[in-house]
Amino acid sequence: MTRTAVVLVSLLFGVGASFGLAGAQSATGPQAVYYVYVCAESEDEVAIVRFGPDGLELAKTIPVGGLPAETEGPHGITVAPDGRHWYVSIAHGFPFGSVHKYETETDLWIGDVTLGMFPATIDVSAATGLLYAVNFDLHGPMAPSTVSVVDTDTMIEVERVATGIMPHGSRLSRDGLTHYSVTMMGDQVVELDGLSFEVSRTLSLPGPLREDAAADDHAGLRQHARGHAQPTWVTPTDRMLYVTGSAVDKIFEIDIDEWRVTRTFDTGPGPYNLDVSTDRSTLVVTYKKGAAVGFWDLGTGTERARVTTSRTIPHGVAVTPDGEYAFVTLEGVGSEPGTVEVYAMATGERLGAVDIGKQAGGIAYWKTVRP
Repeated sequence: MTRTAVVLVSLLFGVGASFGLAGAQSATGPQAVYYVYVCAESEDEVAIVRFGPDGLELAKTIPVGGLPAETEGPHGITVAPDGRHWYVSIAHGFPFGSVHKYETETDLWIGDVTLGMFPATIDVSAATGLLYAVNFDLHGPMAPSTVSVVDTDTMIEVERVATGIMPHGSRLSRDGLTHYSVTMMGDQVVELDGLSFEVSRTLSLPGPLREDAAADDHAGLRQHARGHAQPTWVTPTDRMLYVTGSAVDKIFEIDIDEWRVTRTFDTGPGPYNLDVSTDRSTLVVTYKKGAAVGFWDLGTGTERARVTTSRTIPHGVAVTPDGEYAFVTLEGVGSEPGTVEVYAMATGERLGAVDIGKQAGGIAYWKTVRP
């Protein structure tokens, strides 16, 4: 992504004040070693970050993209369910973006596929092995865009499904049969059947009511007078979806069976990304405008910890499958490096922070190595 585009996106999502980098805060690390892949969007790099008994450290950097004169912007990243390959979306190209496939143990490039304008978040189905990529389409007038479906064996796009305006923040259900995304400027959650490639349901989210329409009692007029909720991310459990409303400082809990909002959580400024522990007890949220990370108890619906991040613009979050740790990416601003932090899920304590390339964004858990 060009630095001009970075500034525009940062202004859209909000930029907080700068903080100094905090180092490790725990004298001892875990006995196991955890690995995550992280995109450095303004460096055209992917970093492997390792957390273990020796703390949090940068293990490796992998150059991505193929245009030396252009910052191509690695944006979304995911590891296949079998752990053998990782995939990264390259947001920029001439004129379209792409998704690239690599081996995990060697980080050798395997192949790529050209998709739509600004392919952003990606995920791979545990049931079919298909990859789903949202084409965010940051360029030009706001118009409905698409989700691409890719056969990962051949790296061929097999379907492209129209969804809404600026689709973003997508994840698959844990069985890999249903794909969920949000349309950031369409204020909708979109459910896509992972086998038929058809949109099965959409759900509109409420935005803020404009002051000049507050006294209007006509429901239809009131709805048209609402601004954007600006949903940026969705994450599923087996029964619920959790969606960030960045413009309204809320998280929406959606019952999948009933397909309605059942609870709304008031959050810190600009909730952006989120992930849920495997046991469905804890929700971790990055506050992009508030330079903080929140830890929510889903049983009570209360935020039990909120921690100021060591740099501004928190972006991605990945919770380890054992529910012990949450890794968070921080974009930083200007010439600052990007940063990866790790937190203890039980307490919200920050256990370490390490710098990587500029604009740390997309993050994906890879593996845990136990002694």
